Order: sequence, then structure tokens, then C-alpha cells
Amino acid sequence: MDSFKNINERAEKRKGGKKALLALLPQSINPDDLSARPDSFFLEEMTRSIFQSGFVWRVINNKWPTFREAFFDFDIGKLMKLSSDDWDNYMQDTRIVRHRQKIQALRHNLWFVNETAGFNGGFGQFLLDWAKSDLVGLFRFLKTKGSRLGGNTGQYFLQHVGVDSFALTGDVVLCLKLSGLDINDRPSSQKDLKLIQQAFNDWHEETGFDYYRLSMIMAYSVGENKIHVD
Repeated sequence: MDSFKNINERAEKRKGGKKALLALLPQSINPDDLSARPDSFFLEEMTRSIFQSGFVWRVINNKWPTFREAFFDFDIGKLMKLSSDDWDNYMQDTRIVRHRQKIQALRHNLWFVNETAGFNGGFGQFLLDWAKSDLVGLFRFLKTKGSRLGGNTGQYFLQHVGVDSFALTGDVVLCLKLSGLDINDRPSSQKDLKLIQQAFNDWHEETGFDYYRLSMIMAYSVGENKIHVD
């Protein structure tokens, strides 16, 4: 595997230097914010990530105030009281994007969030306690226990709520491959995911950077996002 120093230097060159790259990177994530968030926040962002998948994100975000109105601000207690007929009626509700499978995913995930929170002192605390050295295990948990949370959808959800995590975007995967990792172009096997996790763990140990910061630098180091040419 390539040293992360080389990846970082390549990103700096592509983005116009060290200061320019630093300006593009996120601030360090405060893990305490996770435990302070109500469970409704995680259900809401989970649902937003699911509805954004396959849609233009801007369209979903612009419509989000009426989503919140339709779904009681994602209050889990209120949503649990809805009958099957109430859920069916959402297919005629113009306040939301009327996608049956994604509405049903919300119905499933509200119970998933509630159950997980109950066993762990809150859903945020559950996320906070998960070892960052096994983020691919968390990806797998979301995929198997939740609904429509596999692949990038679950990974984006984690980043949106403030988990120190990475998302396997095309640029991140390309960087991994160029750095010497023998993985598929669309890695999904447990073998590939374990190799990816180990690479991130090694680079985290090398640099001290959090996982989200590592993934952003990786994405800036390759692909079509070059904004500076010598």
C-alpha cells in the first residue's frame, strides 16, 4: 500500500497547495454531538438519505419541510401509532415524494431505530460506541437490520449525522486501487470491505486524521475534480 503522505501531496497539488486543500476539508467531528441527538434526528436523516438515493438531492431538500410536516417531524412515538391504512394514504400525500418502497422503508426503520436505541441508551450512543476500526461492520449492520440502507445510502447517512466514517464513492475507490489495493471497482464482498477497512485503519494510524478527513483527501487526490494545473 502507498503511504498516505503521497496521497495527501497529490491532493495538495491538484487543489492548488496545502492551504487550498485545508480550506476544502471539514472540521474535526465532535463525537459528543451524536449522543446528544434525539432518536428522531437519526430517523429523519436516515429517511432523507433513502429518498435522496436515485433523486436529485436538491429536489428532496427543497421539499423537506413538507416531508417533516407529513411525518410528524419524525416523532417515533407518533409514527408508531399509524395504522396500515394511514401508511397507505401517504401514496396520495402530495407533501412527499410518493415512492411506496421508500415509504415502507421509513415504516420499517422507525422500529429499527427504536429497538436499537432501546438496547444502547439511544441511537446516537449506539453509533458513538461502534468501533471506528470496524466501520464496514456498521455498514453491514445498517444493511441487514435496516431497510434500504445498503451501499452508499447507509454510508452517506452516517456522514450526514456526524459519524466519523468514510463513503466508498467512485473517487475513493479509485484512490484505493491506485494505492495498491486489489479490490473490485464496486467493492461489496466481505473480502474487499475488510481490505478497505484495514487500509483506512493503517492510514489513520499513520496520520492521526479521522476517517472522514482521510476519505475527503483521497477523493480530492484523483478523478475529474482537479482545479489546479502546474
